[in-house]
Amino acid sequence: MSNDGMFKKIKNKSVVQTVVDSITKVIISGDLKPGDKIPTEMELAESFGVGRNSIREAIKILVYYGILEIRRAEGTFVCNGFNKIMIDPMVYGVILHQSEDYVNLMELREMMEAGVLRLAIAKYDEAELEKLREKLDILRKEIEKGPDNIENVFIADNVFHDTVSEMGHNPIVDRINNVVREMTHKMRYSSVKNMLVSGRGQELYEAHEKIYEKIRDRDLSNLNEDIRRTYFPEEADM
Repeated sequence: MSNDGMFKKIKNKSVVQTVVDSITKVIISGDLKPGDKIPTEMELAESFGVGRNSIREAIKILVYYGILEIRRAEGTFVCNGFNKIMIDPMVYGVILHQSEDYVNLMELREMMEAGVLRLAIAKYDEAELEKLREKLDILRKEIEKGPDNIENVFIADNVFHDTVSEMGHNPIVDRINNVVREMTHKMRYSSVKNMLVSGRGQELYEAHEKIYEKIRDRDLSNLNEDIRRTYFPEEADM
């Protein structure tokens, strides 16, 4: 593959970051595809007009992000598929500023989970519905153990929602939904905890049972409100 004109010479103080951004843009544009071998360090240094040390550092960053992989004796290649670490910097950034982004994150969560629910309603099969029923029963049993069983209830809650996401049969949506759920981990845990310690465990269960019934009946009405009830029952009709 010729790299003539693919990479532009850099005129920027942040050389390493500019190289990272430039290589990423080339991959996004499709000029470099998953599985492609990228030019050598020497070739990249010449194309960008920078030193090889800067190229080497940029490649290290892209390898850490899961965008590139180094194969010994073969070279450096664009990774195939999705690597969770690609989104870690974004997740950490959101977590660090979660208090000021609370409303925005809740809107994102609601929008994402309503869309996931819509896909599950359209695509599920009976075996998957039975599996979801089993996850709902596990959630009920954990809730019945009392208000101190927060960790296990939260785990069962997550498994229930993960199962709904899988029922949508869209791996891209499933991955993005997992990212959103990771971003909202703290607030979701807090909601489950507050409901349990305030004696509203049954209410929490019924909100999830409603989601199950929506899927079972292929009912597309009021999805956002029903999703909201799984964490904020008192706000569902606001």
